Amino acid sequence: MRTRTLDCRLASAWRRSAAAVLAGALPVLSFPAPSLWWFAYIALVPWILLARSAPTGRRAALDGWWGGIGFMVAVHHWLLPSLHVFLFLIAALLGALWLPWGWLVRRFLGGVPSPGRGAAALLVLPSAWLAVELVRSWQGLGGPWGMLGSSQWQVEPALRLASVGGVWLLSFLVVAVNVAVAVPVSVRESRVPALASLVATAAATSAAWVWSPRPSEDGRVRIAVVQPGVVGGGDSGDRRFDREERLTRQLVGQRPDLVVWGESSVGFDLADRPDLSRRIAALSRETGADVLVNVDARRSDRPGIYKSSVLIGPKGPTGARYDKMRLVPFGEYIPARSLLGWATSVGKAAGEDRRRGTEQVVMDVGHGLRLGPMICFETAFPDMSRHLAQDGADVLLGQSSTSTFQRSWAPAQHASLAALRAAETGRPMVHSTLTGISAVYGPDGRRLGPWLGTDASTARVYEVPLAHGITPYVRYGDWPVQGALLVLAALSVAEGARAVRLRRGAPAPHAPHARTVRESPVRHGR
Repeated sequence: MRTRTLDCRLASAWRRSAAAVLAGALPVLSFPAPSLWWFAYIALVPWILLARSAPTGRRAALDGWWGGIGFMVAVHHWLLPSLHVFLFLIAALLGALWLPWGWLVRRFLGGVPSPGRGAAALLVLPSAWLAVELVRSWQGLGGPWGMLGSSQWQVEPALRLASVGGVWLLSFLVVAVNVAVAVPVSVRESRVPALASLVATAAATSAAWVWSPRPSEDGRVRIAVVQPGVVGGGDSGDRRFDREERLTRQLVGQRPDLVVWGESSVGFDLADRPDLSRRIAALSRETGADVLVNVDARRSDRPGIYKSSVLIGPKGPTGARYDKMRLVPFGEYIPARSLLGWATSVGKAAGEDRRRGTEQVVMDVGHGLRLGPMICFETAFPDMSRHLAQDGADVLLGQSSTSTFQRSWAPAQHASLAALRAAETGRPMVHSTLTGISAVYGPDGRRLGPWLGTDASTARVYEVPLAHGITPYVRYGDWPVQGALLVLAALSVAEGARAVRLRRGAPAPHAPHARTVRESPVRHGR
């Protein structure tokens, strides 16, 4: 009988864990390619309802962990062909970041929450979510891919809010709305306070939207994107260069101010291949514009392989060069290679670590145009584009290649991130790739012209408006994160004080009567 009861409990626990995994995976539908942005505002509700109904705080924390695993696998599922089983190990490790979040859901929403607890949940739970996003945004843990707020990349009011508090503010808002929706769904007595909370959230959001400044256009520039498309085979480096050269030559007469090639568009060190440098310089003379290429090769002037943005003018390389600083874990280097080097045997992990650059660079193209280049998933880091805007960049540029993940959601997700970076900084952003999706966004984050899809092999000129105002996010930085950490610190102090009060108010434990050597055991019933 006991064995049967234990089996039932284990089966129930596993069913609950499976439900948590599925609930945690739901938000992925808010991101491209499905891009159901509106779904983000209810996607967390099942996960919240599951955690709040947990019988214990420990079980609620486990619900948070399993949900975190589901979320991480879902938003990174396109990495499965490259990482194989390692993806699930990474998801299990990073999913643990949601353990406290699950516990806090039950702490503030379990049972019949009072109006005070419900109101506090609207502040505490989004703050705890931001803390999770902050930790996993560290480059060594994979970077800020799949931040919940980035699902709102095509919503104009959300983009305006991003200029105030970055993608962090959007994540906070999305979680707060989910909490406000979950409470009336699960607790009838809390419907009126929850509705009031939704109204208050909408009012505060609307006020921020009205107050936030709009970028004021003060110029225009013509930027050409060259996307060669998929080129395979053993000599793909030379054949890709030939195609890029041919496509760039089609821009002659279209008067671009700048031509941008994608990540790894040149597979040879230009010092070792001066013939390639001369050919690009000839393209610059023919088009009348500098060409920004991306070199992925072993350097001749220092040891190691670098990925570098290199600006080439009519006379050859101008000297402006940016070496990629934040490398993709496992894709471009193996963390703790002595311990995790086995990953190269089960997936497409880096056989040799790339070398890192040391600082961001703003490039002067001439005629008053200053560029802020980023490479690959560096465009996911809001701090990098913010620093480039502070350093005087007029246009943000992302050079990328998602050719390994052509038939997945990765290209669309990557292209969408540039909209957030543009809106946050009030600077236009060009996302140029080898194989799609390439995209261009104005200083307010709205898309300019068509996306160049993964089946396109073309060159296109975009009319890009310029703006030079300073957004609140550029001026004040990640203040939503700092506010969230203050909320969590205040919560820790309050919970500590509450625990002390409970200990002091508890009755003293009953102590047995102390027997002296003169007392007879018989008197005490011994």
